Amino acid sequence: MAIARALITRPRLLLADEPTGNLDSARGIEILTLLATLGPRSGVTTVLVTHSADAARFGHRTTRLRDGRIDA
Repeated sequence: MAIARALITRPRLLLADEPTGNLDSARGIEILTLLATLGPRSGVTTVLVTHSADAARFGHRTTRLRDGRIDA
């Protein structure tokens, strides 16, 4: 529901902090697929913050933060 509320305003930037944290794996994949297709379809840039390596694979670019530093 929170994702729907965020998208209704047609933002150019969507900040998603652990969007699949409370979901089962099937629903998580659905949400990640939705977020991954938003950019090409509607011009939304999504910044996804996650602890999940599986979720991070849905991104086009990955930046890791390790011990308070960006680990490129």
